[in-house]
Amino acid sequence: MDGIGVSVSIEVYRDAWGVPHLRAADADELAFAQGRVTARDRAWQLEVERHRAQGTAAAFLGAAELGWDTFVRQARLADTARRCFERLDRTDPGTAAWVRAYVDGVNDGLAEGAGRAPEFAATGLAPGRWEPWTPLAVWLSTHILFAGFPTKLWRDEVARRLGEEWTELFATDGPGTAGSNGWVVAGERTASGAALVAGDPHRFIEAPGVYQQIRLACPAYDVVGLAVPGIPGLAHFGHTGPVAWAITNAMADYQDLYRERLRRLPDGGVEALGPEGPRPAATHTETVEVAGAEPVVIEVIETDRGPVIIGADGGPAADRSPDGASGTWEAVSLRHPPRVTGELGFGVLPTLLRARTVADVDTALDGWVEPVNVVQAADTRGGLLHRTAGHVPVRDRANSLRVVPAWDPAHAWEAEPAPLPRAEVRGHAVMANARGLAAPLGVEFAPPHRAARIAELLDASDSWTPESTAAVHADTDNPSAARLLEKVAACGDGLSPAAGAVRERLLAWDRRMDARSTDAGLYAAVRGAVVRRLAGHEAFAALREPAPYPELFRPWLALGPRVAFALETLLTSGPVPAGDVDRIVREALDEIGAGEPPAAWGATHRLAPWQALPDADDAWPELGGDHDCVLSTSSVPGWTDRSARASAARYVWDLADRANSRWIVPFGASGVPGDPHHRDQLPLWLRGDLAPVTTDWNLLTEEESA
Repeated sequence: MDGIGVSVSIEVYRDAWGVPHLRAADADELAFAQGRVTARDRAWQLEVERHRAQGTAAAFLGAAELGWDTFVRQARLADTARRCFERLDRTDPGTAAWVRAYVDGVNDGLAEGAGRAPEFAATGLAPGRWEPWTPLAVWLSTHILFAGFPTKLWRDEVARRLGEEWTELFATDGPGTAGSNGWVVAGERTASGAALVAGDPHRFIEAPGVYQQIRLACPAYDVVGLAVPGIPGLAHFGHTGPVAWAITNAMADYQDLYRERLRRLPDGGVEALGPEGPRPAATHTETVEVAGAEPVVIEVIETDRGPVIIGADGGPAADRSPDGASGTWEAVSLRHPPRVTGELGFGVLPTLLRARTVADVDTALDGWVEPVNVVQAADTRGGLLHRTAGHVPVRDRANSLRVVPAWDPAHAWEAEPAPLPRAEVRGHAVMANARGLAAPLGVEFAPPHRAARIAELLDASDSWTPESTAAVHADTDNPSAARLLEKVAACGDGLSPAAGAVRERLLAWDRRMDARSTDAGLYAAVRGAVVRRLAGHEAFAALREPAPYPELFRPWLALGPRVAFALETLLTSGPVPAGDVDRIVREALDEIGAGEPPAAWGATHRLAPWQALPDADDAWPELGGDHDCVLSTSSVPGWTDRSARASAARYVWDLADRANSRWIVPFGASGVPGDPHHRDQLPLWLRGDLAPVTTDWNLLTEEESA
């Protein structure tokens, strides 16, 4: 450690759940300690993320990762991270040094961490070396799909195949979007008289988890919160004692897709048609290594708009230009703020750790870039904050809706980003990805159900505590069921006895998606049957053929999930005639009534986390909730009840006493199979319970002093 300029006063403590509490003499030493303990606890996770960020995961995980590696390389994510770090080093050398200290800690701990992780031996992977820009690359690869730019490809397909009038049919406030819950309750509504900040980020669940509980303490600050493994500090959720903050996805639109007209030059180069005419594009080739298969050579092309992510090879996904000229083709490029500006917002991270008031948090977040978030914060002085943060370019409305022509100057970005909305907090404020505060920044938002339900629950009391707040996290009422139940109620005549019995049970159901509820299982079965029949209707025949885009984007382009996510809309509007919708609902009741009675909801609605090395023997547990419940556990109705998206963490930050705060993650503090803290939090997470945040150093166990 002395050789890299870091002192040796690091102390590592653990609480009863194995959560690391780190103490050091200064901020850089503490960053080193955070990197080192993360590498020891989660070496496999860190190395998977590093390789995914560099586009080298297929080299040890096989051909299944080839599509992702190709996208990452063609999108130039690692090169963007290098650019952003170089700019950070020039403009904010103190933060750059802090990031370097974290990376030094990762490199110091990787060998020991890899020795504990059996996945390295299973794949033959040797731990590599992190570069100063690697955390920025991990951040980019983690969030590059957050804003859902592939939805613009879907809208193009709908317009081309179904008609322009249906372009936004499937997506208007539709539940296919990502989601999280968050709320702040002012002191006037709590038992203690001090504010509470609470919520849960909904993300694709990964094992190990995407959030890491940790405490970071040095003379400048003492912060508990949820870190992203591979990233220094606490970007999203933290409590410094005097102030606490949390975020949700703002659902902003800040990434554009451009239709490029490319031409191969005699010397092998490429030019792209822009507003000023043909311009040279940067181009080179890269080789993607694939375990168990031959290497794949790909071409990387970047125009003045951005990197070409679809059709760089001029193959089937790249439509030939209308004139059919030899050597010309159309492709799609991606433009997003970090690639354009060289800014990622990492300068915010150490500033947040030093925050003492909501004004400090507010000022820090003026420098945030990606992803665009809604932020809530509260402090011990009674200060409250509810604002958006991030970089949203100002440009033509069409850019937010569709793939736009690169040669049309109307689609250029303005020099300054959009202003960021904020709102006053009165009693409480809720953020759940719905249209509202961030409406000027986006196109598609989550339905209002979760936000409205949380507000309804919060209105029921003016004496909230950290303990009672856990009941809000676990609420399973499903408001989105109302529209289908209305259709079920309207088809009472002429049903078979079995279908009539299904109808009566559904109309008497309490609308709660509890794991042990057979009525919830019955509703899910009927819903799935309705979705399958709607997707099979002739009105959607033109959308059944797969879109000519890379496999990576298929989740945004598949008809079945699109119908499932837009069910509320399609039951009352759209190309399927009302009479056919009524018939479909009746047929679904007949189908379910004629079959074996559906099991309880949790029997099929089970956790399905992503793992780089899936374990076929894992029996993942039953889940309650549903996409539009506050207990949000998403599946794809009609195709699978397995839930890949759920709460990646839950938290309650108490501004009266930080020691009364609560948190939980789906699995545990350790990413090492067999470690006592690998999955010890899972039973609590399933029950909706939260673990205590321990802040008294005397109640912690010292692990080492180096």
